[in-house]
Amino acid sequence: MTDIRAVAVFCGASMGCRPIWHAAALALGEGLAARGIRLVYGGGSLGLMGAVAQGARQAGGAISGVIPGFLIRREAPEEDITKFEITETMHDRKQRMFDLSDAFVSFAGGLGTLDETFEILTWKQLGLHDKPILICNVEGSAAPLMAAIEAAVDMGFAQPHIRQLYEVINGVPPLLERLGAGQ
Repeated sequence: MTDIRAVAVFCGASMGCRPIWHAAALALGEGLAARGIRLVYGGGSLGLMGAVAQGARQAGGAISGVIPGFLIRREAPEEDITKFEITETMHDRKQRMFDLSDAFVSFAGGLGTLDETFEILTWKQLGLHDKPILICNVEGSAAPLMAAIEAAVDMGFAQPHIRQLYEVINGVPPLLERLGAGQ
């Protein structure tokens, strides 16, 4: 991949049940910062979302947080980020994150993460963009997403070629390598 200057990371506003996900989120943020890649994320300080931002901030990275106004009290915006934007709606948030990013990483998370990932995959399927979409699998975190995609293919609701819209990468170091080590 070339010219990856900013990456949107979709991940949970909670930590999940495996401590490895928190450590991997910190490492992802640190790794992006070390490569000079701006983190674009949901703007909150909670859960894995906050951990990715914390890792990037501690490593001196540039961070763009985007949050809808109604979530400010619920997700506690991250402090000390480079750029912080408040949108009116969730859709506006997703559009703004898309606009700011050269690539997308889907990390561990819940319904919001799945929603963001499916929307960006759908936009790519419809030809609205050709930006890389990387699914980071850490200790089985990508299994629910992959199961949903495979079920759609198996049931005839999606064509097998949709598997070419994304890459599944096992672990943070290989993901960072794929984004372009040493940029």
